[in-house]
Amino acid sequence: MPPHATIYSDGSCLGNPGRGGWAALIRSEGGEQVLTGREAHSTNNRMELMAALRALQALRQPSQVAFYTDSQYLRRGVTEWLPGWQQRGWKRKGGKLANVELWQELAEAIQRHEIHWHWVKGHSVNRDNQRVDRLAKQAMLHQGR
Repeated sequence: MPPHATIYSDGSCLGNPGRGGWAALIRSEGGEQVLTGREAHSTNNRMELMAALRALQALRQPSQVAFYTDSQYLRRGVTEWLPGWQQRGWKRKGGKLANVELWQELAEAIQRHEIHWHWVKGHSVNRDNQRVDRLAKQAMLHQGR
């Protein structure tokens, strides 16, 4: 039976586009791991994708994952839109797909795992979602962890 992991992720941007930050919290049998990163010029959607991608890439082996995000772009992208984009050669029905390289990497990363995607309301009472929100903003502002 594959190991279990719980992931919370979030992205943040000062301006859109603007300075961006992302964060992910991974809980597994091995403990807790916090990942953060930033880009000087990014978008909120890009930061959401980076957080999810880096979290899934950090899992050392195929896992059963409960993934929590407040991003409908991320959750719906993976659970609803991804197959159509792949069938159309990584294009939207309306043309160019934004962040195509990240979507391609994410499509590859999710293949290794059994993932159950959960949407949580942003800025709500979910402590872990609030935590990754703070961490993403800190990363964006270069304040470390």
